[in-house]
Amino acid sequence: MDILLKQLIDDAPDAILVSDLKGIIRFWNSGAEQMFGHTAAEAIGQSLDLIIPENLRSRHWEGYWRVMASGETKYKTGLLSSPGIRKDGSRVSLEFSMVLLHDEEGQMQGCGSVMRDVTERWKKEKELKERLNACESKTTAQQS
Repeated sequence: MDILLKQLIDDAPDAILVSDLKGIIRFWNSGAEQMFGHTAAEAIGQSLDLIIPENLRSRHWEGYWRVMASGETKYKTGLLSSPGIRKDGSRVSLEFSMVLLHDEEGQMQGCGSVMRDVTERWKKEKELKERLNACESKTTAQQS
């Protein structure tokens, strides 16, 4: 791999990871280490369950197996949003894109993801929505 491309992937502040057909982590960059708290040595070889909250795992795997079997996803463009879980058990709000990975013959090999931590933005948006709802409720009560 070209040295500049390797630096881009390895040192990106976003989490970049690759999982195989079985959902086993095969690549984990320094951004993923920072975001999730697991070193590459700890994460590589582990199931994606490492970063998926337990209550979302069945839904995740249902979709994952479907995509790996078909080689198709409706999420080819745009961002997905989902919570993740850090090594310390705390949750992180994520936005991410997926890339389906194929070998030279076109056979599915797994999935790559680029993930960004949007926890702070999500908290601010939630707070603003709550404040707006409180203002609307107060206005409605005054008009009654």
